[in-house]
Amino acid sequence: MEYTMSKVWFISGAGRGFGRRFTEAALSRGDKVAATARNVAALDDLVAAYVEAVLPLELDVTDRSAVFESVARAKEQFGRLDVIVNNAGYGLFGAVEELSEEQLRRQLETNVFGAVWVTQAALPHLRAQGSGHIVQISSVGGVAAGPLLGGYHASKWALEGLSEALAQEVAGLGIKVTLVEPSAFETDWIGSSAVRAEPLSVYEPVRERLAQLMAGSEAGDPTAAGQALLEIVDSENPPLRVFFGTAGNHLVPNIYADRLKTWSDWADVSLRAQGGRAA
Repeated sequence: MEYTMSKVWFISGAGRGFGRRFTEAALSRGDKVAATARNVAALDDLVAAYVEAVLPLELDVTDRSAVFESVARAKEQFGRLDVIVNNAGYGLFGAVEELSEEQLRRQLETNVFGAVWVTQAALPHLRAQGSGHIVQISSVGGVAAGPLLGGYHASKWALEGLSEALAQEVAGLGIKVTLVEPSAFETDWIGSSAVRAEPLSVYEPVRERLAQLMAGSEAGDPTAAGQALLEIVDSENPPLRVFFGTAGNHLVPNIYADRLKTWSDWADVSLRAQGGRAA
C-alpha cells in the first residue's frame, strides 16, 4: 500500500528502545509525533531536528491524570490523533517465588495499567474522528511463557486479553487495534531498563539453563522494526496480532499444537466436569 497521508502519533516510552525507533521512523517520513518519556532530555536531538513536528511530553504512564492531560495536549497541538502506540514498559526478571509484592505491582502498573490509561484517554478522540489505530507493544511472551519471567508474562498476557476484547468493542467505530509481539531485539530490555528480583539459590540451575538458551539467540534490529510498524499502520486491514522477529513463527505454532493436544487428551474429563459422560 502506498503511503499518501501524514499521520499524527502518540508514542509512550519514546526516549529509548522500540519507542525511540518508532518515533524516528514516523518523523523521518513527515509524520507528527507526541513523544512521551520519563526524561524528555532524551528527545532533545529529535526536537532540534524536527522542530514542531515532535511534541516532547514528560510522562509516567502510571499516573492516570497525567496521561489524560498529555493525550489532551497532543490532540490540542496537532488537531487529531491517528496512531496510539503503547510502548512504555519494562521486563521484570525473577522466579515467581522471588518476586516482591512491590515489584509485581509496579510491573502491572506500568505494562498493563499504563496502556489502559493511554487507551482510555485516546478513545474519546478516536471515536469522535471515527478513525484511529491503537498499537499495543506486547511480546512473544504475551502468548508463550518461560521461566524467570512470570511477572512480565502476567503483564503481557493481561494486555493481550484486554486488547483482544478492545478490538471487538471498537471495530464498529472505525478504530483498529494491533498487538505487536516482538522476540529478542537489540534494545536495553534485558539491560538497564530491567528490574531483577532478589535471587534464591534453589533457582540457580534454571537461571543457568535460561542464560544458555538466550546466548544462542539472534537479536533483531529495532530500526527495522520501526519501518515494519509503518507498514502495519498504513495497512487498510492491519492484523490483530503480528510477530516482530522470527522466533514467534518458529516457537508458537508448536506451543499451540501442544496445548490443543493436551485439551484433546483430557476432553473426557472436561465432559465429566460438566456432568456429562464420554461417548
